Amino acid sequence: MSSPLSLNILLREFLQGRKLVPWRLVHDWKCQACGECCRRYVVELTPHEYARITQAYGYSRVKTSMGKLFLRRGPDGTCLFLYRLGDRALCGLQPIKPKACKLWPFQVFEQPPLTHPELSLYRYGRKEFHVFVVPECKGLIYGEPSPRLKEKILPEILEIKLGLRDRQLYSTSQLHPPILTF
Repeated sequence: MSSPLSLNILLREFLQGRKLVPWRLVHDWKCQACGECCRRYVVELTPHEYARITQAYGYSRVKTSMGKLFLRRGPDGTCLFLYRLGDRALCGLQPIKPKACKLWPFQVFEQPPLTHPELSLYRYGRKEFHVFVVPECKGLIYGEPSPRLKEKILPEILEIKLGLRDRQLYSTSQLHPPILTF
């Protein structure tokens, strides 16, 4: 691994370029329940997620566009399932939350990036993955990876990505709203 100074320089380059940041530059992550992810990003659904959500909430909460399925957004641009609890923003879909939401702010790839693949490499079982974070997330703390990140969060993210796990423990806010009904 590179020296702390060179890692800091690399981190600065990733952040200034608004690029995905390799997990080895992240000390820890904890959801701040700020709701930025629900404001900024459009969530694509799998057919199974689409069916579960429409069965529970109806077709008015989802949409199709160019052959893809999405969660519908409100007039203010936020996800319709964003639930406010004081200054916290929570997911009203918690029991059937889409995989894309569960993985946020992590992105997992099987192919290595063109530069610095050693910083994103994560071995899970016998497979190699390349794990990054979206730098806009407010819950990220940069630095030497913590045991919590390496031993709890990243394995959970990979298990969710691979369909081995559905329920989140470490990779979500610890606050949960009541289930929304419309």
